[in-house]
Amino acid sequence: MSQSHQQPALPKCPGCEEPPAAGDLFCGVCGYDLSAVPARPDDRPTMAITVPPAAPAAGAVRWPAAEETDSSDVPAPVVRPADVPGTDSGGRPLTEPDAVSGRGAGSPPEPVRAGGPEAAAVQVRHDDRADPGGAEASGDFALAAPDPRAAEHAAAPAAAPAPGAKVCVACRSGRVDPDGYCENCGHAQPRERDHMEQELDAVAAVSDRGLRHHRNEDSFAVSSTALPDGSPAVVAIVCDGVSSASRPDEASAAAASAANEALLESLPRGTHPQTAMHEAIVAASEAVNALAQEPAGAREHDAHRHQNAPACTLVGAIMAGGLLIVGWVGDSRVYWVPEDRTRPTARLTEDDSWAAQMVAAGLMNEAEAYADERAHAITGWLGADAYELEPHTAAFKPDRPGLVVVCTDGLWNYAESAEEMAAAVPADAREQPLRAARMLVGHALDGGGHDNVTVALLPFAVRPQGAGSACDTV
Repeated sequence: MSQSHQQPALPKCPGCEEPPAAGDLFCGVCGYDLSAVPARPDDRPTMAITVPPAAPAAGAVRWPAAEETDSSDVPAPVVRPADVPGTDSGGRPLTEPDAVSGRGAGSPPEPVRAGGPEAAAVQVRHDDRADPGGAEASGDFALAAPDPRAAEHAAAPAAAPAPGAKVCVACRSGRVDPDGYCENCGHAQPRERDHMEQELDAVAAVSDRGLRHHRNEDSFAVSSTALPDGSPAVVAIVCDGVSSASRPDEASAAAASAANEALLESLPRGTHPQTAMHEAIVAASEAVNALAQEPAGAREHDAHRHQNAPACTLVGAIMAGGLLIVGWVGDSRVYWVPEDRTRPTARLTEDDSWAAQMVAAGLMNEAEAYADERAHAITGWLGADAYELEPHTAAFKPDRPGLVVVCTDGLWNYAESAEEMAAAVPADAREQPLRAARMLVGHALDGGGHDNVTVALLPFAVRPQGAGSACDTV
């Protein structure tokens, strides 16, 4: 549809960030269609529902059962464990989900006022991504041309680049010259943060800008360390910047780095991993809060949105001593996919979102809640305007090998249920986690790529009987 009104002047091109000349309809540097960039919507008010955090108990090297580490007065939401044995952050066994609410039978519902859905007292923050089908509704920039990463290329493959040379993300065969262009197909390469990959021995992660966002506001950190008894501990942290906030890309990067550093400091000291996860989320929150204390001049580069506190969500997983610990604030998720695909899969986290609260309170079923335009409004996040922090943690002890999938909603929007996620995970994901992570990102891009996409994969191996350590006493 043509637009008769005057487009707002842009301080810089969304494609190459160079300032366009006055009145230009196309960027003189990269050719970006400037008329396709809609004006940013007004930011919406934000509030959080939380209570003051409690000081986490310090764990001993022999790992007694972790004390209540949630900062709320009620247990953390009981997750959907299927047949994965585990305990919630209150130390109680995880039970089968209730048929009505989808929550464990022993878990109280989130506090909601009496009455129908319209009367529910759900305080939320809108992330401007409620409608993944429309760029205008989400405030994202619609691309003027198809993204080269999603295009099919029929050209004959070029000669393989030399070992160590950077390969084009579009044709997957050409060498990238020093100016950042493919010598085979000529495509300009994305900024470093637009597509990130990392692989360690026991974990791999991939993050991509997607096809509709003008930058990648996700971030991740993966690492490994050793426990006091010498056994390994593997960590994956995934953060998703809140698009309606200022500098969401900086918030997610700060949170991922701070949480990872906190875990690498506490786990080798013998801190119980569930307590360590709680402390890491608190450290991540403090890092994001610190961004809001920077002078106003530091935010002038983000002229398209109202200035408010940087914010992000966080989800993380730790594999240590035969345990799987997950922690989260927001709507990013952890899934369990057993190696034997005939066995049940599971989602191990419960979203901090409007839809999840409606389902938990029994006011809507999942189909109704997630069809509502308010479904993806988050009720928990890290940031100075969250006021209080309510980290969720849960501990599991899987009795069979499998794969842990840690991801943002940019992926699970295209594979929401545990069964759908398991179907999207390649059969050889435990043997080739980096390749599998790339394929999962590709699954989201093939589905439309309406959001940034980040996923970390942790292959979980069950230790043979008799190979236990002092860390098994949970």
